[in-house]
Amino acid sequence: MSRHPDTQVLRYTAFSADPEGGNPAGVVLDASGLDDAAMLAVAAELGYSESAFLTGRGEPADNEPSEGEPVGAGTPGAREYTIRYFSPKAEVPFCGHATVATALALAERDGPGDLVFNTRAGTVPVTVTREGAELRATLTSVEPDVMDIAPDDLAEALAALDWPAADLDPALPPRIAFAGARHLVLAAATRERLADLSYDFARLEALMHRLDLTTLQLVWRAAPDVFHVRDPFPVGGVVEDPATGAAAAAFGAYLRDRGLVPEAAVLTLHQGEDMGRPGTLTVELRADDTRVRVSGTGTRIGG
Repeated sequence: MSRHPDTQVLRYTAFSADPEGGNPAGVVLDASGLDDAAMLAVAAELGYSESAFLTGRGEPADNEPSEGEPVGAGTPGAREYTIRYFSPKAEVPFCGHATVATALALAERDGPGDLVFNTRAGTVPVTVTREGAELRATLTSVEPDVMDIAPDDLAEALAALDWPAADLDPALPPRIAFAGARHLVLAAATRERLADLSYDFARLEALMHRLDLTTLQLVWRAAPDVFHVRDPFPVGGVVEDPATGAAAAAFGAYLRDRGLVPEAAVLTLHQGEDMGRPGTLTVELRADDTRVRVSGTGTRIGG
């Protein structure tokens, strides 16, 4: 392992302006001297669900849309970075809350504006704006996708959760959704069902590895545009993720794919309440763009 002793590890929480809320992430703004083992060691030492590492910086780019990308995909003049994400157990292709945390850290250092993060999942533009005393970051997902789940795999997921199939909301059918990482969407029929989460860690982890899932996106619909969500994350080495930007993006794509929300919509996701770390994620769908936008505030932990 090669880790320079001067490596600076910042700590931010995303999707809450309260250091005690949202989802904490480690942020290393210069990880150019770290190898894979060192980045994994930093993530494991912090113990957060994910940490982000900027391994390279590009020149401000035109970032014009490439062939097949939707109009508006380019971000002319944006600051461009290569970013990687590690949980305490493994590298992950994309992480929403660590993206927001990194964008806020860069904005505090360099000022608000447009960023482009080159991730293993693809190119992710982020815009940071100042709203009063707070900074807000909005990420734009890669092209999303929504897939069926095999009945046997669904049965295994429910068995690992100890959720009877009768406790699901039939209006929101189970699907696997992707917007940078794969998540299984399961909708609870009641808030009580969502609150009662005690699952078989090893059994769910094995299924998620087999299906290449990053989290389960467990949801309860409180209103047409308001949801409460929870995200088991055993493959990352933690029981539950407090606020999950990648899953929020995937869930937005799922809702649009199933025709459960208007083509253009702004959705509010409440997450972390059952863990004592409440956070709020805003999901935006646009009629002229198949990608999904996820935004939230954040703050540095420990000054």
